[in-house]
This record gives sequence, C-alpha cells and structure tokens, in this order.
Amino acid sequence: MQKKGFMKKNISQLNWRSELENTEFDAINNDFILLERFPYLPSPDYPFKIDVTSVIIYIKGTSEGSINLRSFKAEAPCFIVILPDQILEHKYISEDFSGLVIVMSKKFSDNLLPNARDRLPLFLFIQNSPVIPLDEEELDAMVAYFRMLKRIVKSQNHPYRTEVVRHLTLAFFYGAAYRLHPQSEDKKKSHQEMLVEKFLSLVQANYKEQRGLDFYADKLFLTPKHLSKVIKDITGKSASDWIDDYVIPEAKALLKSTNMTVQQLADELGFFDQSIFGKYFKRVVGVSPREYKRR
Repeated sequence: MQKKGFMKKNISQLNWRSELENTEFDAINNDFILLERFPYLPSPDYPFKIDVTSVIIYIKGTSEGSINLRSFKAEAPCFIVILPDQILEHKYISEDFSGLVIVMSKKFSDNLLPNARDRLPLFLFIQNSPVIPLDEEELDAMVAYFRMLKRIVKSQNHPYRTEVVRHLTLAFFYGAAYRLHPQSEDKKKSHQEMLVEKFLSLVQANYKEQRGLDFYADKLFLTPKHLSKVIKDITGKSASDWIDDYVIPEAKALLKSTNMTVQQLADELGFFDQSIFGKYFKRVVGVSPREYKRR
C-alpha cells in the first residue's frame, strides 16, 4: 500500500493507525498496543516518522535502515526502540523476519517517568543505542515479558490494568539500560550531552522564575539559537518543551492535590498573574487550569 505523490527523501508522517484496521492486536485505548505481526512499512524510497514509541523484539531475521540519519543493522535476537518523531528509513527486512511489536503513545511513554530530569539519561541511552542485542536466554525473557503484558492488557476487568502495564514497561526499559551499561560505563559523555545536563540542571533550579531561553543561554555562555539547536539535536525535543516538562507536572499536581486558587498557583509558579498562567497552561495542556481541576 504505497502512497503516491512523495518525492524521494521527502519526510512523511506515517499514518500507522490506518494500517492496524485489518490487523489483530491487543490494546489499552490507543495508548498501548501489542502486535504479533510486523506492521506495514512504506517503500524504502523515502524516510518517514511516527508519533509513538515503538519497541520491536526480533525473534528471527534481520533488517537494515537508519534512525535520524544514523545507520543501523538489527539481527535477531535483539530488540530495537524507535522514539516519537524520530526519522526512520528502512532499507531491508529479511523474508524470514518474525517479531513482536509494542507501540506506546507519547502520553503513555511520557508518564513512565513524569519528571524530565529522570527521563533524560534513559532517553539519551535509547537514542544512542536503539538496537540492543540479546542472547537466547534474554530473548526468552523478552518474549515472556510480552506474553505477560498481553495477559494483563486482555484482562479488561482488571482494576489496575493500566498501572500494572506502566510499571512492567518501566521495568523493561530499565532492564534494557542495565543490559548495555557495562559496555558504556567508561564512555565519556560528549560536550553536547554535558551541555544538555547543565541546561536541565539550570532549568530544575530556576523554572519557577525563568521560562525564557535567553536566561539559560546567557548562563551557559551561548546564543539562544545555538542552545536551542543543541538541545533539539541531542534530545529530539525543544528547549522550551523541556522547560514545560518541569512547570506543567507541578502545576497539574497543585491543581489536583491542593485547594489553591488559580491566582495562588500562578504566584507559586512565578507567573505575573493568573491570566498569563492560564494562557500558558492552556497552550501546553489544551484546557484551562479550572477545566483541568474540574476533571
């Protein structure tokens, strides 16, 4: 099912949801999907991106391609992680390929680790090492993990189904990071990675008073344009998005867990007045603070 009208190397947003219409899968809404058949991929003639996190467990076969212009070769047994908005270009998939696929919405994957400072090391690990080799024993463990997830997802009456799936998935990613840690613990961080860590440390200390990029660029002796490019290149997210990731979770928590008025909450988070805070919150979350609190 190749779409027409694409020029070679034009980056397309893959409408993967439409490809699932004739495919059997188990899911929790559109947030967590399990497939036992590899989904459709476009022609190798052009790169594409999707808006979800995908984990592909290779039971048999090989594939080749690139993620964000970095080439990879995946050979079973292994698994590969593709993050939201990464640019994927596949060049080859062997005819004997078989595997298991886990698809997570951005909302689901972001909620695995709500705090931005906790997400970054795992995020960078996955970005730098998308293909993770396994031995046969580890492959068996991954398949068992998939089957366990499937049993939970299929238990629609389970009162804590989403919570159990979330914790199992978090354990899965931490296990993956630990898998390669001995190989990478002596690897020096790049200058850009160190810059990202310094930026996030500054954000953590100042996000209630400073939400503009100029402040952080000045502290790091960089131009805002250069800082913005480094953050985007290394993490795939803009500097402003990372700042929002500190402000918004706290705002949501205060709205849900306290009796503070919107004005009090705006004061607590360093906004000049509740109108500015309300516009900021609605821009990021999609609803007003009062509407969010009512929910």
